[in-house]
Amino acid sequence: MRLSHAPDAAAAPLSDAAVIEASWREPECFGEIFHRYFQEIRRYIARRLGTDVADDVAADTFLAAFRRRKRFDPARGAVRPWLYGIATNFVGQHLRAEQRFYRMIAKTPAETSTVGPEDRVTAQVSAGSVRRELAESMAALSPGDRNVLLLVALADFTYEEVAMALDLKYGTVASRLNRARKQLRAALGGVDPTHVTEESPK
Repeated sequence: MRLSHAPDAAAAPLSDAAVIEASWREPECFGEIFHRYFQEIRRYIARRLGTDVADDVAADTFLAAFRRRKRFDPARGAVRPWLYGIATNFVGQHLRAEQRFYRMIAKTPAETSTVGPEDRVTAQVSAGSVRRELAESMAALSPGDRNVLLLVALADFTYEEVAMALDLKYGTVASRLNRARKQLRAALGGVDPTHVTEESPK
């Protein structure tokens, strides 16, 4: 549901944080957050677990966000990383499914792949053909390292946004990302498939 109390169509839309605050008094206002982010969050989940469970896990994500909306603190970060953090927690509840998903991709030849375009993005992380070595390496990453890598590669998050989403320190994000990238490079003969730009520690 869209916000019903906006004065007119030409008015500037409320910020995400303002929508959350409005939903404290008028719960139906939270529908605007759903409208703005559901498809994006669903794509992220599909790229990690496959399309079969993406709708259900995305729905669980927004239900949890709605129930926790009064705990959202804009001083700690934006709504988008907050939602991704909730989604990532739900992905973590399907760890075995995620590993099976990558291993399924690893066994599927790129030339004859029946995996849909949305799922191929997962195996690639960035543009290119489905590569067995990459999919196997993604499955072998620790959950914590994989979470950091994919929030940067798929959601285009900064280190600060990853830290907010996963409730981690900046240095922890940097070390996990560095470790994940080294592991992928080793598996791919020195090629970095993530195209992640390093940030200077603060």
